[in-house]
This record gives sequence, structure tokens and C-alpha cells, in this order.
Amino acid sequence: MSRAAPSPIFTLRGAGAPLNTLHFSCHGGDTPLLFSGSGKGAIHMWNLNTRRAETVAEGHSGNSVVWVNTLQGTDTLISQGRDMRVCLWDLSEGRTAVLDSLWTGSVGFCQCSLLEMSTGTHLLAFAGQQTEEIKIVELPSKTPVCTLIPDAKLGMVMCIKLWQPDSGPGPLLLAGYEDGSLLLWDVTQRAQLSQTKAHPEPVMCLTFDPQCLRGVSGSSEKDLCSWRLDGQNNLQLQDSVPLVNPGVSQLCVRGDGKLLASAGWDHRVRIFGWKKLRPLAVLQYHTDLVLSVAFSDHQDPRQRLLAAGSKDQRISLWSIFNEGADTG
Repeated sequence: MSRAAPSPIFTLRGAGAPLNTLHFSCHGGDTPLLFSGSGKGAIHMWNLNTRRAETVAEGHSGNSVVWVNTLQGTDTLISQGRDMRVCLWDLSEGRTAVLDSLWTGSVGFCQCSLLEMSTGTHLLAFAGQQTEEIKIVELPSKTPVCTLIPDAKLGMVMCIKLWQPDSGPGPLLLAGYEDGSLLLWDVTQRAQLSQTKAHPEPVMCLTFDPQCLRGVSGSSEKDLCSWRLDGQNNLQLQDSVPLVNPGVSQLCVRGDGKLLASAGWDHRVRIFGWKKLRPLAVLQYHTDLVLSVAFSDHQDPRQRLLAAGSKDQRISLWSIFNEGADTG
């Protein structure tokens, strides 16, 4: 007998605009928080205990916020808007003040990628002013690190992911492009390491698990594409994962490496076992495109949540497969 479809444990309303991006901060302090960025330029800081917005910050002149994140171990929030700016916010002692900002020059929807370095600094990667350009800077100093431009014409940069391999000198970056290509870059050497054609359509989103060197990407088609890195940092395509309906906005792997969530254009969130990409659940609640998915960073696995943000202006929170469920 099949298990009944789960329902959200609660929902968050009141954003008043599509929810483009979500980010949890639940591992420090007493109050678990969820940050959301909306299509009208607002950043909501939701208290998950009271299930209400504690603060609403606006720093992108009403332009859509496409990405939010926090600097680990600090009270600094980072937001990226369609006003071509990345803002750094001071959230200490209840403040919501923009400390600094960075002009990207990019008119696209490519979300930034943030990587914490062992030195206590962070690297921030973002799409630049030129069509195929990726820029990387150090934070908080904003010192330029490098600019990455592919040899061939691949169209706009659509999605990027910075990561630090366990072995090797420096960080690597994965990028998806408008022509469906995936590229792996060596940030330190400013060199292209590998390239593959993953999709016939633009790569809308990607996620990557550095622990097992596997990734998956989505586009406007009815398939997810899975791929891996071999020992020589070559991108190798693996099986495609069929979807019932076309179009994926975002992909996210849970921190324990057991689950993959996809945000679907068909208003649904799909859950897969990360190991074999076996379909596990379809979460139906939203009435419009699901634009964002995020897993929480609770230290206690039993408290882990999945959040989904939609064009219907609502955020759904789910508790799924938390206690030793078979997710193969």
C-alpha cells in the first residue's frame, strides 16, 4: 500500500510577490531563520518558531531579489538583485543596514555562488557584464580574483557553483551556459578543465555534491541530466532522469547527501534519492511555478526541513525522510 502524499507542516504567507530564492540559517543562535528574496525587491527574515516575518529589508530599489545567503559565523547577509547589485547587510543587534555593495553589470538571472575559505574569507562568483563572463572576488574586501571567459561561444552564463575539492590547490567552479554546455573551471589557474553538452536547451539550474563528485542539472526539458567528475576532473554524463512535466527552476541536495529536491514549473516539488536518483515523493501544494527549494541546516537531523518558494507568493515547509528512511 502506497504512502499518502505528505502535506506541508506549515506555510509562510505575506511576501506579496514571487519567491525567487530561499536560505536557511538554523545552526547558530536560538532562533532558526529562513531568508527569502521576492520579485518586488524585499528580503523577508522568517522566524521559524513564531512562523512570522521578523524583519523585511529592501535594498534593491524594488528590483527582484534573485539570491540570498549569509556569511558563516557573522551577522552578514548577502543579497543579489536585478538592479545589477550585490548587497552586504549588517544584521547584528536587529539592524538591517546595507554595509557595502558590488556592481555586477549582469542583466541575467544567474545566481551568485559563495564559498567559505580556510582563511576566514569568502569567494563570491557572479555573472559579469559580458555575456559569457564570470567574475570572482574575495569578500569582504571585494578584491578581484579572476575573470573566466570560455574559449567558445556558449551564450549567457545561466548558473554557477563554486566548491573546494578535498585534494588539489584551489577552488573549482562549475558553470552552465545558454547552449546547454557545462564547464569546469580551475579558479587558481583561470583555466578551463573540462566541458560537456548536457542539454539541448539552456541549463536553468545545477547542483553538485563534492563528497561524491556527482552533480545534476535541469532545463526546460522533461529530463534531469546527471553527471560526475572522474579522477582527472573530466565531466562525464551519466543517466538522465525523466520528469513527468518539463521545466525545473532549482535543484538542491540535502546536507547528508541522501535527498535531491527539484522545483518544478508544474507547481510541484519532486524528491529523489540522491544515491540512485530514484523518485521518492511528489509534493503538491503550490498553485503556480515553484521557483526555489532549500534544505535546512539544523544540527539535529530530526528537525530538518525542506522549504519551497513559489510564484504563488507562498513558502511551504515540509518535514520528509528525516529518521532513517530508505532513500536509495
